[in-house]
Amino acid sequence: MTMKPRIFLSYVDMGGTEKKWVDEAFRTEWIVPLGPNVDEFEHRLEKYLGAPYVVALSAGTAAIHLGLVLAGVGVGDEVICQSFTFAASANPIVYQGAKPVFVDSEPDSWNMSPELLEEAIIDRKHKTGRYPKAIIPVHLYGMPAKMDEIMAVADKYGILVVEDAAEALGSEYKGKKCGLFGRFGCLSFNGNKIITTSGGGALICHSEEEAARAKFYATQAREQRPYYYHEVIGYNYRMSNVCAGIGCGQMDVLAEHVKRRKANHAFYTEVFNDIAGLSVQQNPYDGFDSNFWLSTVLIDPKTGKDPETARRIMADAAVETRRLWRPMHMQPVYKDAPYYGGKCCETLFDRGLCLPSGSNLSKSDLQYVADVLIDYMKG
Repeated sequence: MTMKPRIFLSYVDMGGTEKKWVDEAFRTEWIVPLGPNVDEFEHRLEKYLGAPYVVALSAGTAAIHLGLVLAGVGVGDEVICQSFTFAASANPIVYQGAKPVFVDSEPDSWNMSPELLEEAIIDRKHKTGRYPKAIIPVHLYGMPAKMDEIMAVADKYGILVVEDAAEALGSEYKGKKCGLFGRFGCLSFNGNKIITTSGGGALICHSEEEAARAKFYATQAREQRPYYYHEVIGYNYRMSNVCAGIGCGQMDVLAEHVKRRKANHAFYTEVFNDIAGLSVQQNPYDGFDSNFWLSTVLIDPKTGKDPETARRIMADAAVETRRLWRPMHMQPVYKDAPYYGGKCCETLFDRGLCLPSGSNLSKSDLQYVADVLIDYMKG
């Protein structure tokens, strides 16, 4: 097998107009946070999502944090969070002095189990005398969570939902874009996401008042006075005009990026169809429409193969892969946090692998990735 140049997991793919927007920011010397590119990027996101208000921020983590701030989460509160996720979903809970409570996934979508969510809510009320303050479900790798069931549980107990759609821009659940179901929705434009602003994120709000409040907190919570005056703690979370310019250009190719990620997933599904012990995660039901930000596979341990060995072999072949997220309740920093569930997300972590899925990958790139993994599985 001929060695190819390194194939990255999810490499940035420029559309061509990003430089025009960035050059305009430099021409006007508007390179600081806020500016016309920020306004335009927010507008384009609102139009694409069908969202009432979008606030562009410095990171997806900042979006989750501000969502919790606006939800009124504070010291001593508890927030329920999906365990099977990246640490950025959970860390903002601690930023607010609150305590995370982790919930296992269900096997179809790999996302928060609605049944275990309700079990956790009832048990926390029994143990603490209070319901949790907020719920953070995640659309993992772009796959929608079961938002109808999750929102029904949240509404039943009057708990706000901060929806982590960091990996799910362009994904839909029953015809509605992910990020629009919760009281707040959170997006990420990190360098490896489906579109990028170098670094950045956004908070989806459903009222003008909440969007204005998010902007207020994101600009150090400065009161409208002729001098600096602060009544509450704020943050330096607004997106820069330069980064927003990259985002404006990326919006031109977002639909194409989603299309190509889905095509990558379809290729892997077809080529691995007859490989014993190897399965590609699929949309589990009608109404689930993942952007397949990353295509993921599970390796059956009965084959004697495992994802860590596969990862190392593929790295030696210049193919970047990644193990699935290690669940939060398995992280040392959260070892004392309550956890509700069984072994679903632990089993997924033990068996799963993320494959290169960038929208810039060629057919020969994808075939090379597939050949390396197939050789391992058959060897």
